[in-house]
Amino acid sequence: MLKRCWQSFHKRARRWLGLDLTAAAKAAAQLDRRGLPAADVDPEQAVDEAVAWLGRAQDHSRTRDGGVARDYSLLNGWNSSYPETTGYIVPTLLTYARHKGGAAGAEVRQRARRMLDWLVSIQLPEGAFQGGLVDATPVVPVTFNTGQILLGLAAGVQEFGEAYREPLRRAADWLVQVQDADGCWRKYRSPWGTREEATYETHVAWGLFEAARVDAPRYAVAVAANVNWALTLQRANGWFDRCCLSHDSLPLTHTLGYALRGVVEAYRLTQYPEFLTAARRTADGLLTALQPDGGLPGRLDKDWRASVRWVCLTGVVQVAQCWLMLYQMTGAERYRDAGFAANRYVRRTMKLDGPPETRGGVKGSFPVDGWYERFEYLNWAAKFFIDAQLLELAVRNVGQVSNLPGRGGKLETCPTRQTP
Repeated sequence: MLKRCWQSFHKRARRWLGLDLTAAAKAAAQLDRRGLPAADVDPEQAVDEAVAWLGRAQDHSRTRDGGVARDYSLLNGWNSSYPETTGYIVPTLLTYARHKGGAAGAEVRQRARRMLDWLVSIQLPEGAFQGGLVDATPVVPVTFNTGQILLGLAAGVQEFGEAYREPLRRAADWLVQVQDADGCWRKYRSPWGTREEATYETHVAWGLFEAARVDAPRYAVAVAANVNWALTLQRANGWFDRCCLSHDSLPLTHTLGYALRGVVEAYRLTQYPEFLTAARRTADGLLTALQPDGGLPGRLDKDWRASVRWVCLTGVVQVAQCWLMLYQMTGAERYRDAGFAANRYVRRTMKLDGPPETRGGVKGSFPVDGWYERFEYLNWAAKFFIDAQLLELAVRNVGQVSNLPGRGGKLETCPTRQTP
């Protein structure tokens, strides 16, 4: 038994390190090493293909349960369903369904409902949700994953009604109960992570804000406390300490994007000017790292300097969406232009033909053998890609708009303002 386990691990490790690649992985790496494709892709078509890829990820999940496969790997094929990301894929699909309309929109809407029903079926007794893949062990409650699934439950309440209100309340109540007095979530960390506290959990705060908006404004008090705590770790140039899964001094653009989005959403829902100031501080810092082709280095140091050559595509579209949201909020054209450039970069990495496992998918890194989720097409990368492209289409079509995908505006009742 131990011998078989070691052989399996050894085989996977060699492939991951690039020592024993599949033919598809070798071909993809060789293609990407030629450089970023010159041709852009039509945003509307790219969105359609990314949504179709998410549908295939749901249908071909290794666990076949209604959730969305974490990834398609060029080394190992389709993965098991990932509760965390399935949660925040739900509002993306519901937004797309409204955007698309007709039979195509109705089919995507039903996919989102199947995801919600699956998530409700695996909710833990205390109201939380587990970390990791659905078939991972140990099964333990995790704050970050619960916050991301809360985004889906809130969208479910808004779209489908009461069936998802009680699961939403149970998840939101649990997050409030386990929050520390200063606003940080230090308990119930992921067993696969190393951080004891994380500023990127403003993305958890956003989940609670959505619960406050569709159910109980009282949740917003806990959210403001978390964002205020995170801002005590924001530097004068906008960079966040304690903002990475594994490397605090060189955070991923993915986790920086999480932190920034939480602060942007905190402003959108409270209108507290200090939150907008803080969001612009980080957004402006990221602008200094934007490359001429629209890419962002995958890891950035405290002076916003690149520390790697590869690009984390998820982080690029996350930041692109934040820039476009800030353009809507401020009218500053530098945010609009940067958002368009970043979106265009990621579109150019997408294939609209070829095998269904990769057509319309978004890679973890560019090139594909970069050190963020090597040789994988990620469900959360597709989710953030769709969000950012839809927002670009809205901005291009009507200028500064307020109809951000799937969400409403300021809370009727906001928590007492505290200066971060």
